[in-house]
Amino acid sequence: MLTLIPDLYLSGLPRGHDNHMSQSNPLLLLGHGTRDANGRQAFLDFAHTFQTYDPSRPVVPCFLELTDPLIQAGIDSCVEQGYHELTVLPVLLFAARHSKFDVTNELDRAIQRHPQLKLNYGRHFGVSLRWLDLWQKRLEQADKESTVPREQTVLLFVGRGASDPDANGDVYKLARMLWEGSGYHDLEVCFTGITHPRMERGFERARAWNPKRIIVIPHLLFDGVLAKRIQTIVEQEQATHPEIAVQSLSVIGADPILFELIRDREQEAQAGQVSMNCYTCKFRQAISAQGHGHHHHHDHGHSHNHSHDHAHGHSHDHPEGQALYHGIPDLYPEVDDYHERAWQVP
Repeated sequence: MLTLIPDLYLSGLPRGHDNHMSQSNPLLLLGHGTRDANGRQAFLDFAHTFQTYDPSRPVVPCFLELTDPLIQAGIDSCVEQGYHELTVLPVLLFAARHSKFDVTNELDRAIQRHPQLKLNYGRHFGVSLRWLDLWQKRLEQADKESTVPREQTVLLFVGRGASDPDANGDVYKLARMLWEGSGYHDLEVCFTGITHPRMERGFERARAWNPKRIIVIPHLLFDGVLAKRIQTIVEQEQATHPEIAVQSLSVIGADPILFELIRDREQEAQAGQVSMNCYTCKFRQAISAQGHGHHHHHDHGHSHNHSHDHAHGHSHDHPEGQALYHGIPDLYPEVDDYHERAWQVP
């Protein structure tokens, strides 16, 4: 039985097949999903806040996995309301397996079930100048709260971490763009999990610059398990090395800059202007190596040819006895483990 989207997100908005509705086709905000009830509610609240910020069309929240409403239920709900065109936006920071692979498979399933439906698939948030604006403003506030100047401060940029080298590379690019011209002494980049270096190593590298202050930048969308993990490590670091001031910025959250970035991506999708970097995509590399003779398109009109049939299947297996990293199963506890995995496809 499908779980329908609560009326909260669709009430009072145009329905039926009139011209007005054609100008206000729903926006599906697709979150990753979590088993944590607070995390789930935080995303639903975020979608509701964005709906209030921009009420020009229905905003429908759904999830890729782990919790309801799942993406198929979200799409079904819109179809039942009489809509024939939707924009689907993955609320994901970087283009890793989920945005390149898992979401597109779900959209293909939806088209098979609703052949008359047109889906405009937006791209991930990626490396955007809007992120620089957001973090620059927050760094300015952090400077006001400290007596340590920028030239004696090191930035520690923390990404979520992915099993896709392309996505991890974008974390480094964004961090570097933020640091360039900032006046901070130096920059280190680390991750909360999956890939390396981890946060402990990131702090070790940051301390090697002999700073008087380290500013931790958690490039995460919302509070949750990973944000708590970061805060725990920050507290441990401050207790172990009290001679260095550690400031930890808040996660991105419901910031107007994020709302504007969502609108950017929505407009791109509707205008058919979505472009993604496929040259360094490991899924494309795998297909090329197998000599399938077809290309890895990211044409999100919705005729994207993500025909990765050799790798279909969406799972996050955590075998028994697996190492834990701050209470969370660690797929690749050692950097050599990740090196062996990095360029493989599921």
